[in-house]
Amino acid sequence: MVMAHKIKMAARTLDFYYGSFKALHDISLEIRENQVTALIGPSGCGKSTFLRCLNRMNDLIPGTRVDGELTLDGANIHAPEVDVVELRRRVGMVFQKPNPFPKTVFENVAYGLRVNGVRDNAYIAQQVEKSLRDAALFDEVKDRMHDSALGLSGGQQQRLCIARALAVAPDVVLMDEPASALDPIATQKIEELIHELKKRFTIIIVTHSMQQAARVSDMTAFFYMGKLVETDNTETIFTRPSNKQTEDYITGRFG
Repeated sequence: MVMAHKIKMAARTLDFYYGSFKALHDISLEIRENQVTALIGPSGCGKSTFLRCLNRMNDLIPGTRVDGELTLDGANIHAPEVDVVELRRRVGMVFQKPNPFPKTVFENVAYGLRVNGVRDNAYIAQQVEKSLRDAALFDEVKDRMHDSALGLSGGQQQRLCIARALAVAPDVVLMDEPASALDPIATQKIEELIHELKKRFTIIIVTHSMQQAARVSDMTAFFYMGKLVETDNTETIFTRPSNKQTEDYITGRFG
């Protein structure tokens, strides 16, 4: 029996504007809990813009506007009573390039907890270790906790950024091409990690790599020119897409 995954986040008839430029057109997409949803499509097709809508990162850009609805556990994330800081705690983000703070390994992971008002040092230490273990990094850095995070390799820095996102116990983790700046071995570690993390988190990943989308995701959504062309389970998208445009992109005829 296939377990039905409940809908964790959903976009309904979502339009997004940068000033007068309409970057997203009428996007409706359901993100299911404890699954990995991959957003694919050529550069500039709106997939990263859509990803940043999910935790209102686009709010930081002047002149942007959203129409339509985005929900987390059924509640509208643009409702007036929504605390954006709390939303970003629940919907964490890992960026394309590793962006550790110029602090120690320990303080990078503890940062979100401190920002959220946690003062109990024993609890912070426990959460830092747990998050580093969750990010498959603890054994590599346990003797370097008080060294600068900037001394870690690129792959380690990216897993540190994942640990930092996990430390505040999010519901959803957004990943914007998390392995594009990494070598193949570091990429494989990130992909294995994504597979483990979906047991406890809902993950949405933007990737340029078809192979990566096919390897890590349960559902795939294909974006083109600011529109959602097709979404389905990943195997179907890669073997029997219902849209010719999707097929052309996946087989490398354009993009």
